[in-house]
Amino acid sequence: MTRASDRAYAKIRAFLLGGGAHPGEQVTEERLAEIAGVSRTPVREAMRRLENELLLVRSPSKRIFVADWSRDDIDEMFTLRQMLEGHAAKRAATRLTAQEIDRLEAVNGSLREAIAGEPPDIVRFLEANRRFHDIITGAARSPRLRQVLAMLVEQPVLVRTARHYSVRDLRQSARDHDELISAFRAGDPDWAQAVMKSHLRRAFHTFADAAEAEGGAAKDAAE
Repeated sequence: MTRASDRAYAKIRAFLLGGGAHPGEQVTEERLAEIAGVSRTPVREAMRRLENELLLVRSPSKRIFVADWSRDDIDEMFTLRQMLEGHAAKRAATRLTAQEIDRLEAVNGSLREAIAGEPPDIVRFLEANRRFHDIITGAARSPRLRQVLAMLVEQPVLVRTARHYSVRDLRQSARDHDELISAFRAGDPDWAQAVMKSHLRRAFHTFADAAEAEGGAAKDAAE
């Protein structure tokens, strides 16, 4: 993998995850080359990596689109996350150090601060939420698990729809994190796994409803 391809991959991935293009929107090599500031050859290599991560999809006619998902697609993603992050929480419960649990407390405190404003700071919420889950995944001490989860967590449709969260949804997320921390302090793997699965199932309904709301708003705007 060339350095130019790595740079292109990083820039295009950040563009997609940052909502630079709508789910379902067509993108071209030319446009992505402009965004990445490189020639089209390394862009093609980067695009193949992003296709493997399901951030881009190729149509039968070979056109490239930003990935978009139905409710069933989102359900499957969250079902996989429940399995994998539930397993990560179970492993982490017997491996987290006291210092790592303290970090979880601090990060969840930052998350609470982010949602206390009017309006809530969604960007800061997402960053704190990512760090919280990253600490747990890291504590599972499984590089394979971390690699697979990275493909499921940072999906553009999930990042974009977070702005539709209600304050109640955001506060519930913080409460779920509190219970996870309690399970970790107790060193109880089964409790931690159960809370993580419940947390992610609740998140599925929030994300799916928000995605449908965004899709409906986009359709109304087009009309």
